[in-house]
Amino acid sequence: MPRYDYKCSDCEHVFEAAQSIKDEPLRICPECKGPIRRLISKNVGIAFKGGGFYVTDAKDGSKPAESSK
Repeated sequence: MPRYDYKCSDCEHVFEAAQSIKDEPLRICPECKGPIRRLISKNVGIAFKGGGFYVTDAKDGSKPAESSK
């Protein structure tokens, strides 16, 4: 489940909430009941699965070429 960061416009309280992508964004600060806004996340957890993502992976099954220094 994705996690979203929020910040209150009144008290500047910053918090994180786990929500479904289908859920509406939160609107009320849990601390002061003021208006909040969702922040743009800077840390995105990306998981690469399968072959072809590493230097040591080769598309045709052979070893990768040696790098020249």
